Formats: sequence, structure tokens, C-alpha cells
Amino acid sequence: MKVQLYLDHLIIMNVFQRSGEMFRFASILGRCASLSQPRTAFRLYRSTERSILQRRCPAGTVRGSEFEGVRDFCQQETQTLNWKDQEERLSLRVPDTTDPRATFYQELKESRSPSDVLDVVERCNVAHWCISNSLTRMWHTTKKMSDEQRHWELRLMAENQTFEKLCHGARMNAPRMQSQDLAFTLLALVKLGVSQSSYVVQTILRVIQERLNEFENEKALSVLASCLSEMESSKNSDALKQGLKLILEERIPAIQSVMLLHSTMRLFGKDASAALKHKLERKALSMVDQFTLLNVQYLLDMLAVIRLNSKPLLDICAKKLSENVHSISFTRLMVTLKSCSDLRYRNPHLFTSVSEYLASTFPMWSNKQVLLLLLEFKRLGLARGSDGRCYSFLNHHLKENQQAFLESMTHVLKSYLPKMSSTDLLRAVSYLSVLGHFPQAPLEKLLRNEVLEELLKEEGPGQARHERLLRTLDMCLRLDHHPLRPSVSSIPHLCHSTPQSYPVTPELLECLKKLLGEDAVTDSVIEQGFYFIDCVATLPLKTKEEQSMRIALLCVPLTSFCYGTTHPIGAVALKVRHLELLGYKPVLVPVQEFVSQSAEEKTDLLKKFIFPKTETYSCVRDCEVK
Repeated sequence: MKVQLYLDHLIIMNVFQRSGEMFRFASILGRCASLSQPRTAFRLYRSTERSILQRRCPAGTVRGSEFEGVRDFCQQETQTLNWKDQEERLSLRVPDTTDPRATFYQELKESRSPSDVLDVVERCNVAHWCISNSLTRMWHTTKKMSDEQRHWELRLMAENQTFEKLCHGARMNAPRMQSQDLAFTLLALVKLGVSQSSYVVQTILRVIQERLNEFENEKALSVLASCLSEMESSKNSDALKQGLKLILEERIPAIQSVMLLHSTMRLFGKDASAALKHKLERKALSMVDQFTLLNVQYLLDMLAVIRLNSKPLLDICAKKLSENVHSISFTRLMVTLKSCSDLRYRNPHLFTSVSEYLASTFPMWSNKQVLLLLLEFKRLGLARGSDGRCYSFLNHHLKENQQAFLESMTHVLKSYLPKMSSTDLLRAVSYLSVLGHFPQAPLEKLLRNEVLEELLKEEGPGQARHERLLRTLDMCLRLDHHPLRPSVSSIPHLCHSTPQSYPVTPELLECLKKLLGEDAVTDSVIEQGFYFIDCVATLPLKTKEEQSMRIALLCVPLTSFCYGTTHPIGAVALKVRHLELLGYKPVLVPVQEFVSQSAEEKTDLLKKFIFPKTETYSCVRDCEVK
């Protein structure tokens, strides 16, 4: 009975402050109960269940309901402990927004101009840990700006005192920076237009020289190589380039990053030795499976930079580009075509894919983009078909639109006449004359005595080029029988020098004489004091009433034809047209193809050129050749 009263008294005193007191109370309770009751075992554990204390006892002993007050108290204390544990775990997951670095990086990410970045940097007092990221972010914000906006933003940046503090901090903290931060800092300073002879740039170059062996990260090496390939020549930059070349050449077999391979190619450039080019080629072929579409585009550019005409690599690039030509931007497409031109690489499948894509998306291109694309196609010598009436580079016959096109071109040319230089005027008029068009106003201005004197008084290669264009214009005026107005003076008499000539191919001369006879062939003929003809073959026709035919055989390289055709382009096409007007039948002989054949094949090839199947001629050696 005493134990029961003591228990009730303790339950009423509900004044516990700590969980430790609760456990002491439970132990006292167990000792007191053991005085009058059978031995009872208590099991104590932490839980969120209603019952914190469980009692194993036989029937008729003390019930759990007698401990209701204890149960309620224990539940409250346990929930409080659980809440504290949860708060501690959450505090480990959520970053502390009061950390100045976290706030800085978040504001840096939201910056949209160099001035915004400098404002953020000023608030953190130009700490050493913010220098590299700040400069890199400033450069990134200018990437997508227009030229005019970039100019003004960089001007504001240069006038900001915080930028001066930032550069000073970069110079002072360069020895403390990691290799990757050093590389990005140097690249950002160069891209932002900081003078490469400035104290900060030269200091960073010296620090990188001293710590070059620490550059183990491929990303840091790639950034450094890309930066140095764009920098001007100086004592420190040249020394660093040489050191980096030695390291990269040694590490080529171990390169894992495609970007580092590209940067290595760019750093060595066209001066790379044949052995080094072969080593780079083998490494690139071993990494073919890693190439993405963007990697392939840059690889083609780098092959053009180091002048590596590797057909296996070029074919791989061409295949991937032709399959994804619709995903390539206009700028990258232009660079791709230029690289193919520099490498003299021709891939019919790639060029067909590009031309079909451009034709299907023609309305989306601006006039400037169309002109730039046509100029690249002209450099490549591409033509969709052969048209004998057309002698333009692009092999496009205007048909019923020709007159409207020429009138439109003349109208535009007239609008530029007041501010055109004499050289540009000469080029414009001579190009139109190739198309058989002679606009009066530009022609009158060109043939003025003062303009002609200005063009011919210049000494050096410019004078020879002007004289050649004037001769071309003179030939077009005379042979196309274009009458000049009385107010327009004719082209003055030029100093007729011997036209550029090449030794006649001995195999060609020998085969012609064997095929046509000694007396029927004349070599090294100069026509009109301007055009050089390798061989002229005179063929008498069957009937005496008709005149003999003169065949002008011209040995030309493959670059004189549109790619994949025998259609002439450029100066050779104009030469063919003028020789036809002079009574010749021009025959173009591809030199490379002719020289590589056997004697019998050479004879068959000449027969094919000289005696078309549709005409029958009498020959000295052969009575009748079809």
C-alpha cells in the first residue's frame, strides 16, 4: 500500500525538465516495485510509438495504464529529439546562404556584361579566390554581343577602376593560383583585349613557365595551347610556346581529350614536321569513335591549319558532315568549305549534300550569305552542270533573266561609281566584259586618260595585274565587236610583252606528229600577242571547197575545270571563247591525266579529243577516223 501511494504522489508531480530525470525516475520506480511485487523486467527503447516503456509481467500485476502520465511525457521528449536530429541533417544538405563565396558565385552566374561582373567583384573586395572566375565570366558575357556593343562594353571595362584592381590582383596572386586558373586567367585577359605586353600578362607568362611541369590537367593544357596559338610573338610567349610544344609532343600517345588534340594541332601549325604530323594522324585515327559532330568540324579546320591532307581522316569527317549538314551553322559551313579548299580536298558526296541543303533552304539566307557561299563554291570550282554557253565561274546560265540581271548589276555599279577606286572600277568592268556586257557609264569613266595613267603608273605586281586586265578588256571589245561611243577613247597601246608560256609537253607533241604528221602540227603559237597555244593542228577537210580546220590544243591543269567535269572556268574559259571567235577549234588536254597514261592510251585520248564521233575528217596518217 505504501508503494502505491508513493507512486501516485510521484505521478502527480509532473515537473520533469530533462529526459535524464525521466530515466532516473524509471529506475527508482523499478526498485520500489520490486519490494512488494514479483521480479518484473522492464525493456527501455527509443521510439515514436505511444508506449515508451514496455513491461513484461504476468496477468494481475501492474498494468501499463498506470503509467499514462509517464507515457505522455516520454512521447513529447522523443519527438523533440527527433526534430532536432532532422534539423541537423537538413543543415548538412542546404548550403549556407550567408557564405560570401556562395553568394558571389550566384551573382557572378547572373551577370550579363563585364560591368555587372566588376560590380560583383567590387562587393567582395577583389578577393584572390574570385579573380580567375571573374575574368573568365567577363569574357563569356562578350561572346554573344554584337561588335558595336562589345566595343562599348570593353571600353567601359577598361575605364573602370575595379578592372585595374582585378588585373593587379591577378598579377600579385598568380604564384598562388592552380594551373587551370592560370590558363583561364591568361586566356580571358587576351580575349578581353588586354595588351599582351602589359605587366600582368607578362607576369602570368613567367609564372606559367616556372610551373609548366605542374600542368597535368588536359583541360588546362588545352586552354593554354589555344591561348598561345593566338598570342603575338614576344620573349616570354615564344619561350613558353617552345616549352609547351616539347611537353605536348611527348604526351601525344597519352592524350585522352579530343579538344587537347585539336589545341596541339593548332599550336604546332603549318611548321609541324612530317614525323609529328604522322604521329598526330595516328592519334586522331585512334580516337575516331569519340568524335562528335562539333569535334569533326574542328578537326577538319585543324587539318587545314597543319596542312595535313590525310585522306582517311578527311573521308571520316566528310561522311559525318554530309550526314548532319542540316545541323551545321552558316559560319561553320563556311569554314568547312574553306578548309576543303585549302587542303584541295574534293568529296562529291559532301558537296552534293551541301548544295542540296542550301538549295532547299535558300529563302532563309540573306544576300550577303548567298554571295559568301558562291565565292566559296567558286574557290572550290564547283558546278552543278555543264553549259557551253556560259563561261562564268559558277557555270550558271541566266537564260531569259540575263538581261534583267545585267541591268540590275549595272544599276548597282553606277551607284558606287563616285567612291570607287580606279582598281575596283577596272576589275568590275573587266568582269562584266567576260559576260559580254559593256555598261557605258563605267566604261567611259575607266577609259579616261587620267584614270588609265593612274592604273599604269604604279610599278610592281600591281601594274602587271592592271595591264593584264586592260588587255582582257581590249580583247573582249575587239573580238565581241562592241562599238564604242565617239566620246569614249580606246584603250591605249600597251607594251605587249610575251604572254606567259610553259614548255610544250614532249609526249603531246610526239603523239600529235605521229597521229597527224610532221607538217600538220605547229607548237608554241602566240595569237593576238596575248594568248599562248601549245600546239596547232591543221586538218584538211574532205571537200576542197571547205577551208581546213585549225585545232588549238591547250594543256591545262585540273584546276582549270569545274570539279568532276571538263567544263572550263575562269581565264581558260575566256581564252576558249576568244579562240573560237578567231577561227580555232579549242581542245583542252588535262595534263595530269595525259601524262599518266601509256603511249597507246595517249593516242586514243587525242583521237577522242580531236575527232568527235559526229564529224569525219581526212587525216594524213589515217584515211578516216570517226
